Amino acid sequence: MKFVSYNIQYGFGADGRYDLERIARAVADADVIALQEVERHWRRSNDDDQPEILSRLLPDHHFVYGPAFDMDASTRDADGRLVNRRRQFGTMLLSRLPIVWSRLHLLPMRRVVSPLNTQNPALECMIRTPWGPLRVFSLHLAHIGAEERLEQIDFLLERHRRVPFEGGPWSGTDDEPHRDWTNGEPEPEAPLAAIWMGDFNSEPGSAEYRRITGSNPYHPSVACFGGFVDATMMAAGGEVSHTHVRRLADDTLQERRLDYCFVSGMLAQRVRSLRVDLDEPASDHFPVWVDIDLETADGR
Repeated sequence: MKFVSYNIQYGFGADGRYDLERIARAVADADVIALQEVERHWRRSNDDDQPEILSRLLPDHHFVYGPAFDMDASTRDADGRLVNRRRQFGTMLLSRLPIVWSRLHLLPMRRVVSPLNTQNPALECMIRTPWGPLRVFSLHLAHIGAEERLEQIDFLLERHRRVPFEGGPWSGTDDEPHRDWTNGEPEPEAPLAAIWMGDFNSEPGSAEYRRITGSNPYHPSVACFGGFVDATMMAAGGEVSHTHVRRLADDTLQERRLDYCFVSGMLAQRVRSLRVDLDEPASDHFPVWVDIDLETADGR
């Protein structure tokens, strides 16, 4: 299966042009698409409902949108009737396979005086693949500083460890079947197997990176059953290009690797390839493509 993670910078490319159609074209071939910096009803993007537009441009994919930043954007129409709208900013996940359930995690944040800081999200979606059920995340960590990102990673790791004990959105036997709480369905899976994709705002070797993968200088690609492995270590031996470019005050370009795919240890040997599409100008980030063999059963 083809996975792609892409911070779309709310539709604005490296050339400054706003174009959601080229965003959709850039990711359309993927089976699972994790997008970050997707927004609704902002002046800078024509008050567009970007999740709705992107879902129309990618009609073969199911989708879930997870807004972390949510503010009133209500208006009145020509007759004075209230039009309720929310100005939102968050992450989105699209999948050719049905998204069985989803939940949005609002990550820890710090109130700051300067510069601007905003709420960060992690959108969790459960998909049933031929290999088995899988939780896939589209997430975006803080840009302010390492301390805040470490708090966010610790939050996510703790939630990950608790999955076997918490389960999915509901569990147990329905003792009020006449109310049809379960819609006639069995308890949904909440597997330990997970994939984290997104903009982590941290580089390889950083404290944040080591918090996710562990510090394993003799075995950098060690795969613990309940932990995470950088898919790059399995597919490219740790070597991969940058995923983001920014222009500094002296007009030089800084290239950084900020976008990742981290896979659960039990999936590490199934990673087949990873590449960064450096020819795609639709954002200041570049799409990160990962091929993972999920078309065959687990066998355990």
